[in-house]
Amino acid sequence: MGTYVYGIIRASHSPVRQEIGGIGDPPRPVRVLRQGELAAIVSDAPEELRPKRRDLLAHQRVLDEAGAEGVVLPMRFGSTAPDDATVTTVLAERAEHFLEQLRALEGTAEYNIKANHNEEAVLRLVTADNDDIRSQAEANREADGGTQEQRIRLGEMIAAAVQAREATDAELLRQSLEPMAEAVSAGPQSTGWLANLSFLMDRGAAERFLTAVDELRQEHPHLELRVNGPLPPYSFVDTPSPQQAEGGTAEAFGASAAQPTNG
Repeated sequence: MGTYVYGIIRASHSPVRQEIGGIGDPPRPVRVLRQGELAAIVSDAPEELRPKRRDLLAHQRVLDEAGAEGVVLPMRFGSTAPDDATVTTVLAERAEHFLEQLRALEGTAEYNIKANHNEEAVLRLVTADNDDIRSQAEANREADGGTQEQRIRLGEMIAAAVQAREATDAELLRQSLEPMAEAVSAGPQSTGWLANLSFLMDRGAAERFLTAVDELRQEHPHLELRVNGPLPPYSFVDTPSPQQAEGGTAEAFGASAAQPTNG
């Protein structure tokens, strides 16, 4: 059946409630495996595990519960080991590494920000800021819409200006918020987002950080900012790959690519 691993905590961490339920249908009971100063939050692994929304949310729910009681090193969704003994072996072999990370991440949380443009607002902005676009648009209007070539030219000019603005706004977002963070991690780019940034925040500075995000919204109304947090520090944890595990535990903690971090 195998053992599913949600995250790693200190052995002194408050117990995780079994009734929150883990992955699977029905949800597998959550339990804790202790090894020295460390412990792993685990459950039995389903025979077939795919990144379904139900299980992604269950994975994150368990980590949120654990994170409310202290620092947790989150594993990626799909992290499994052949059995409980393999998990405790990895904890023993990697103890120094895990304890170092737990100390470094004490009192922190991850906040993910995805940024997008309000299409109408950014079109108004780039038109107002670009003399060439305004001139071409005016020439097209005077020519009763312009020729197809002129319309294509205007579209290309607007697209280039919007693309340049995306790069500018992504840098603005990072420069404005990075000084408040312990660390910043850029997530994978995807269609529709001009920036996907995760900030490792001291929990005591989170309110000031969120206030700064609101101020950015007010100062730059063409920006749409989506904030997700506090989260376990997914983007700032160096969890072991199968190749990194020492002592012959090569198959330990194999993980799928899916990760329930920030929507």
